[in-house]
Amino acid sequence: MAATISCDVAIVGAGLAGGLIALALKARHPSLDVRLIDAAETVGGNHVWSFFGSDVAKRDRWIVERLVAHGWRQYDVAFPAHSRTLDQTYYSIESRRLDAEVRRVLPPQALILGRKVLAVSATAAVFADGDRVEAKGVIDARGAGDLSALSCGWQKFVGQELRLSRPHGCPRPVVMDATVKQIDGYRFVYVLPFAEDRVFVEDTYYSTSSELNRRAIVQRIERYAEARDWVTAEVMHEEAGVLPVAMGGDFDAYWRSGGAKTPKAGMRAGLFHPTTGYSLPDAIRLAAMLAERTDFAGADLHDATYRMARDAWDARGFYRMLDTMLFKAAEPDERYRVLERFYRLAPDLIGRFYAGQSTMADKARILTGRPPVPILRAISALRGKSGGRA
Repeated sequence: MAATISCDVAIVGAGLAGGLIALALKARHPSLDVRLIDAAETVGGNHVWSFFGSDVAKRDRWIVERLVAHGWRQYDVAFPAHSRTLDQTYYSIESRRLDAEVRRVLPPQALILGRKVLAVSATAAVFADGDRVEAKGVIDARGAGDLSALSCGWQKFVGQELRLSRPHGCPRPVVMDATVKQIDGYRFVYVLPFAEDRVFVEDTYYSTSSELNRRAIVQRIERYAEARDWVTAEVMHEEAGVLPVAMGGDFDAYWRSGGAKTPKAGMRAGLFHPTTGYSLPDAIRLAAMLAERTDFAGADLHDATYRMARDAWDARGFYRMLDTMLFKAAEPDERYRVLERFYRLAPDLIGRFYAGQSTMADKARILTGRPPVPILRAISALRGKSGGRA
């Protein structure tokens, strides 16, 4: 006989967005009965999430500060004709830290893991075995909706955490090493030094294809490590992903694809940076907004999450325009030149760009000067873009 679980707020999807919301709600509303639900047995999956210090407002740092596993005061970038060290803080979160913190903060009955949800509404979630959760409000954070409603390129990657047989000698993160051979679009390697003999290496591509050839990319990671004279003793962790890089599309159709009247979070809400595909800064902002609420009725949660996501989409047309030029005006093996030029700009401008908070002056500066893509192709790409909803 099917069972029904009742609570105040149910969060379906225990990834980054869902986990942050659960932590924020419990911190601001200790008596709130929150349930965090996922088909997996752990919170956060198997990931490393990173962010710049400027991505998170000071008032919101309480949400994420206990989750930070690694931090650095500077980071490097490297391109064929330009290398640079930027004096900006950079941080990483490991999914195991998120899992541990959620388990520390939430009571055991709040975690409903290892159970697949088939259907979600604003006030209920139905499990595959027929059981259900009924709540004042349900938030769907299960990952992306129907991305075919959007015009996308793709950022795809494979990352490995390596334990080395001797110190790597890398003093700080390399956020982009684009000195590598350009393959399948814009390619760069991302390096995080976790300890003197432990390093995370991610091989990343900005590609028009979402197909991920894991085996080939793993071999390239091995060759990259060998080129730096790193001897791998153990692969401690591996992850892979394909993130959308949005050029345009119908946001409301995308929202409806995840449930027209259902509150949403994370990728399912369309809350990701159009150019990087990263959702962590938006996930923190949404968690902070929800934590300040006192009304958790499903209809009101829907309106609040939709409004935040819609406002973010409307404000980010500039980034989608840049994405269009990157994917449709630049030759695949020449796309690195766009980023090479970008990383010659002021550090504060770069920080605001990644935070999705570029000023009008920033936008003008990014577009000023000799364009890194052929101007006629850029105009043609933008004209094609104007034929659909941006």
